[in-house]
Amino acid sequence: MPSSLSSVAAFTASVGGCPRETAKADVEQEWQLALPAAYRKRYQQRRPDRRGRPRGRGGLLMTSRRTSGGCSVFLQLCVGGAGALYPGLLYNSFAYGSGFLSYPPLFDLIVCSALLKKNYGKNDQSMICQKACSLNRVKFVKASGGLCLLGIEAASCDATDGILCDIGMPVQHLGVRYNCRVFCLNRKILAIRPKLHLADDGNYRETRWFTTWKRRNETEDHTLCRGLAEVTGQDKVPFGQTAVSALDALVAGETCEELWTPDSPHIGQALAGVDIIGNGSGSHHQLRKLDTRLNYMISATAKCGGVYVYSNQRGCDGGRLYYDGCALIVVNGDVVAQAAQFSLADVEVITATVNLEDVRSYRASVSSRMEQASGARRLPTVEAPSFCLGTPGANYVTHPPTLPQALKIHSPQEECVLGPACWLWDYLRRSGSAGFFLPLSGGADSSSVAAIVGVMCGLAIETAAAEKAELSGMDDDAKRKSKEGVAGVGSVSNEVRRLMGLKEGEKVPSSPRDLANCVLHTCFMGTENSSNATRARASALADQIGAYHSNIVIDTAVAAVVGVFRTLTGKTPRFLSRGGTSAEDLALQNIQARLRMVMAYLLAQLLPWVRGRQGFLLVLGSANVDEALRGYMTKYDCSSADLNPIGGISKVDLKKLLEWVARERGYTALADIAAAPPTAELRPLAEGAGEADEHSQVDEEDMGMTYEELSHFGRLRKVARCGPVSMFQNLLSAWRHLSPQEIASKVKRFFIFYSVNRHKMTTLTPSYHAEEYSPDDNRFDLRPFLYPTRWPRQFAVIDSMLKGLPSGRVDGKEA
Repeated sequence: MPSSLSSVAAFTASVGGCPRETAKADVEQEWQLALPAAYRKRYQQRRPDRRGRPRGRGGLLMTSRRTSGGCSVFLQLCVGGAGALYPGLLYNSFAYGSGFLSYPPLFDLIVCSALLKKNYGKNDQSMICQKACSLNRVKFVKASGGLCLLGIEAASCDATDGILCDIGMPVQHLGVRYNCRVFCLNRKILAIRPKLHLADDGNYRETRWFTTWKRRNETEDHTLCRGLAEVTGQDKVPFGQTAVSALDALVAGETCEELWTPDSPHIGQALAGVDIIGNGSGSHHQLRKLDTRLNYMISATAKCGGVYVYSNQRGCDGGRLYYDGCALIVVNGDVVAQAAQFSLADVEVITATVNLEDVRSYRASVSSRMEQASGARRLPTVEAPSFCLGTPGANYVTHPPTLPQALKIHSPQEECVLGPACWLWDYLRRSGSAGFFLPLSGGADSSSVAAIVGVMCGLAIETAAAEKAELSGMDDDAKRKSKEGVAGVGSVSNEVRRLMGLKEGEKVPSSPRDLANCVLHTCFMGTENSSNATRARASALADQIGAYHSNIVIDTAVAAVVGVFRTLTGKTPRFLSRGGTSAEDLALQNIQARLRMVMAYLLAQLLPWVRGRQGFLLVLGSANVDEALRGYMTKYDCSSADLNPIGGISKVDLKKLLEWVARERGYTALADIAAAPPTAELRPLAEGAGEADEHSQVDEEDMGMTYEELSHFGRLRKVARCGPVSMFQNLLSAWRHLSPQEIASKVKRFFIFYSVNRHKMTTLTPSYHAEEYSPDDNRFDLRPFLYPTRWPRQFAVIDSMLKGLPSGRVDGKEA
């Protein structure tokens, strides 16, 4: 009887480039580039034979890692691409694109992420792609064993012979389009498994493109097109909810959203005896979301036992979302391997040795589970002829199973930094821009954006150094291929050289400051209302990051606009503190704010020319999610930009971000910025204030509420789906330090300004999605932009409720 000890591996890859023609020798070289250094030498010593089988005793390729028996699992994490999208292109899961590569048959099962193509976010570009992506329009590359795009040519390659491949792709069956997992083995399709539950909330609109498979535990025949039938030698393949039966294990899969549903397929699969469950996912980042994701996988295998192999995309998908990777291998409720959540690297491999007998023993130890399993509905199975997931002969001495490891979970402040930093890098390199321009005011918001770019530069330099180490020991041909970004090796280094204007082969600097000086351009745009304190903070931070920084005064431009108005009307507006009205005061503030936006785009266009460089700069915005929710920003001011890395992050988290970066990255100026009260500095300084004094205009006083209160309002509005009345009721128990009358006043004030300023959401700068209460109405928070601003009925109900409530604090203490 074969042993059940097995080697499990996970592969993380980023789709960064276009498909290209690849010769067989190139593919083989790409394998070596993708392999970890420890495995590359063994691969070169034991090259596979013409059938793709490793030479030598027992078919071993990695003699120290390839185990006997059980199931060797190879998980590929495929990252959605950004930048230019290619209509009709469905990416091959094995090679033929930058960073999209396969190993030789070191493993027996490959699990790819959901929908192996660019732009997973399912917007209208996806629809263009879908028209060319039904299975009948896609062909096998001869002798590759993988699915490849019709029209992308590749030489004959037996890369996946002997490997069970689980690939995500759209399939049109009997005139209905499904999101499917396609199981392939030895250049044949074993089965097509359609998705049972679709994601249709938050940022997802999956039902626009796909239909759920409603015939549970049933299969039917799917007829292949003639071209595909000629390559595979098959006319029909099973289509439906099924599992693949190898000689020593059952393998099945689910897709993305199905993990999150109450009636998850993995429960029925585990009760039906499936040993290994793969999940090809496309789950985007959101603060604290990974905790939930981990809990679901740990809970799934803790209750039912089994091996859960999770693959997720990583990177910017061409929109507001960042897919945060973190491939996982979970066994019986224990995480035995975990990939990085945030990284610029295109390729990442995690491995673990698993004993399937541990799974069977675990399941048999729970009587209630066996009782349920005995009555569970059986899954239809598809035989994998003569295919064994393991190799006989392994034991606990030569191949000890991987022990459970401590979970690597980032704190919210780390997520606030690392996620947007990786998102900005993807946007920067794929847009082809020369860098960023940021109006740096010295406040918490713009300083957070500057800090994120500084961290991005640090990640790029660290990754480039790792790539250099990876290239050491390679032959000249391998180094030549790295210049093309093959297997992702050298891709970050090459991009750093482009951004810094270095020639091919020139050494990449070791200091993030050098890269920041080329990439990040900042400017303090002061007026007579600006304080020296904020000017000094902005300069200090820019110096610590290494940014190309400028200080300018825009009073001349402000005076020119006021002069034009005076010529037109004969009147001169004044600030409220100087005898003007509220309308005059607000208009004068908005002139300053909007002129900063105009200057930002002028400088972004011309600063590369000033510095003798080519290209253009992307303008970064710096409005946080709370300000957008409240509407506390000028329409078409510096909040209007090309993209905004903090637009989905709350002020509370941003302050923690500043403190974390100050501590971990040495940007000490951020500590002073975090401690300073937020101020717009658009009104005159208080009478008698010195040049070094803080400004008297404070954001929270202007808004009539604190940022912590705004964060609470935002969660109740979006997450708890509260209107004015239900929000008031919730806050009566949450804010017991306030009187009901004070709570009612704050709730009314919030909804008045929320409705008055809702129109600003229609022009909101594309922002990194991070918070579950984001008001971004592009696709996440689809609401009217015209509301009744007086809320007469709701406010009347609140007033009637107040009559029956005490006037003091709810907790009974004195104010």
